[in-house]
Amino acid sequence: MSNSVISEPLRVEFVEIGDGFAGQRIDNFLISHLKGAPKTLIYRILRKGEVRANKKRVKPEYRLQAGDIIRIPPLRLPPPDQPPAVGRGLLERLEAAIVYEDKQLLVVNKPAGIAVHGGSGLQFGIIEAFRQLRPQCKELELVHRLDRDTSGLLLLAKKRSQLRRLHAALRNDSIGKGYMALVAGNWPTSRKQVNAPLLRSNLRSGERMVEVNPAGKESLTLFSVLQRFGSLATLVEASPVTGRTHQIRVHARYAGHPIAGDNKYGDDSFSKTIRELGGKRLFLHAHWLRIPQEEGPALELRAAPDVSWTTTLEKLSEYTNTPAGV
Repeated sequence: MSNSVISEPLRVEFVEIGDGFAGQRIDNFLISHLKGAPKTLIYRILRKGEVRANKKRVKPEYRLQAGDIIRIPPLRLPPPDQPPAVGRGLLERLEAAIVYEDKQLLVVNKPAGIAVHGGSGLQFGIIEAFRQLRPQCKELELVHRLDRDTSGLLLLAKKRSQLRRLHAALRNDSIGKGYMALVAGNWPTSRKQVNAPLLRSNLRSGERMVEVNPAGKESLTLFSVLQRFGSLATLVEASPVTGRTHQIRVHARYAGHPIAGDNKYGDDSFSKTIRELGGKRLFLHAHWLRIPQEEGPALELRAAPDVSWTTTLEKLSEYTNTPAGV
């Protein structure tokens, strides 16, 4: 008699869409539904027509409607109850980084260097870690994203209803965001904004790049000066009115003042100077967030950058003989 294990055959899955998922893009629904599935796999089965809505092929941008019947092809994935490979030390660090939490929302001061979600060779990100920290929150999702090397306030929704409400608030520009950025040179006080269209493209390697291009989407960032470090650097506050990929980083570069530590859009010489002062990170930090509430005044939150940021700015003050400030 053979001792081999006969595995259960994989089956096609049919999912009926409820009201809570109406309006969500099908690619984002699959990313959430097929936990552990690489994004490359999800886009491949969409491209090949293996995912269908009401028996019809759909593109990744298709928006779900209540009552849709979604066909998902047989896939071999990790068990749904298998926790992400997130170390206890990181989980404790993220738990300590929570700035605000209630029954609907969770806001974390994301450390620099941690992605918001897994994929592209990463086993996990912030969302996978918090699903492990909050296993009772079955609908936990990211409301928005921060670049991996950007630190600061990141908003997560615990309920689908809150996710829809906050996505609508983002589209209506009623969620306020403020970032601190250390940029090269002497940013002029008179320059209050950068209004330049941004076009996103994917390189052959799969890397995303963004450039100012008349064919791009309208993009607006407001800027104000917080502190000067001689003529070497300026600490600015950047408030994106629109929410484009890499918007602040590209607009800062377009203005002639790239951000320290930006290995995509930065100035190597400037970043090297900051690195020699101990600044071994991207100097972009989401330091305030204004979130409209369903009732009552908006929720306003602030979060300070990490010790390495503060220490580097202190050394920069000494290096340029300017008084310490923000």
